[in-house]
Amino acid sequence: MNIFKSVLEVLEVEMTEPTMYGWFHIMWLILTVAASVLLCRLFKEGTEKQVHRIVFFTAILVTVLEVYKQIVYTFSITDGAITSDFKWYAFPFQFCSTPMYAGLLFGIIRKGKVHNALGAFLASYAIFAGVCVMLYPNTVFIDTIGINIQTMVCHSSMIVIGVYLLYTGYVPLKHKTVLKAIPVFAAAVAIAAVMNEIAFKTGLLETDEFNMFFISPHCEPSLPLFSLVQPLVPFAVSLVIYIGVFTLAAYIMILIAMLIKKIASKLSLKRQKELLNV
Repeated sequence: MNIFKSVLEVLEVEMTEPTMYGWFHIMWLILTVAASVLLCRLFKEGTEKQVHRIVFFTAILVTVLEVYKQIVYTFSITDGAITSDFKWYAFPFQFCSTPMYAGLLFGIIRKGKVHNALGAFLASYAIFAGVCVMLYPNTVFIDTIGINIQTMVCHSSMIVIGVYLLYTGYVPLKHKTVLKAIPVFAAAVAIAAVMNEIAFKTGLLETDEFNMFFISPHCEPSLPLFSLVQPLVPFAVSLVIYIGVFTLAAYIMILIAMLIKKIASKLSLKRQKELLNV
């Protein structure tokens, strides 16, 4: 117990809570860009074995950090004694948690429809989730340094892996890519909805907060825009709208990637012409 207490004290080392676009945040934005560029240059061939390993071991890293997060959130030292209280609101099945599961399955499942769908999800929906938090981390920073590192690695890796999959062409940079990803996201939303219903039926909501994907009809709506729609339509309809809005956002990520590729191709062609004219 004394050993666990010592480990817990190390895991809970504090820092001044980072501010949005402060030094800590900017540092991780730079690291995200640097990691994306480095990964694409070092492993640009994007062979099946290569991609499987990179995605799988990244997911393993994120999983280990998630376990660390759950330990820190569950256990604390009060008056010299270790106490425990599982934080149900931090249960690891929010939108930003799904790339961890998708990455693990992606690395295990052989190439085929399911594997391709998981890859498409990581290269569209996951990028959107990562970009949102990395650009606007207003609710993820706390005063525990390990948790701040965990959340930055988690969300940064979504961007890095997604960019890598698109850059290598392992996930085709095509309009239909997002269509392949929809079943994965829809399945995740369905699982979250079932979990929310179980939490309500078992009485968990009477003592704890539990709202996976923030879509529970038994909790106060909190997502921007969706919170305005949810009370006005049947729950099933609100889920369809939820999936539709996030699918549009994922598709925009694909369109942005297409635009970047087009611009890069034009610049490369222009440079080649200039060299030929020298």
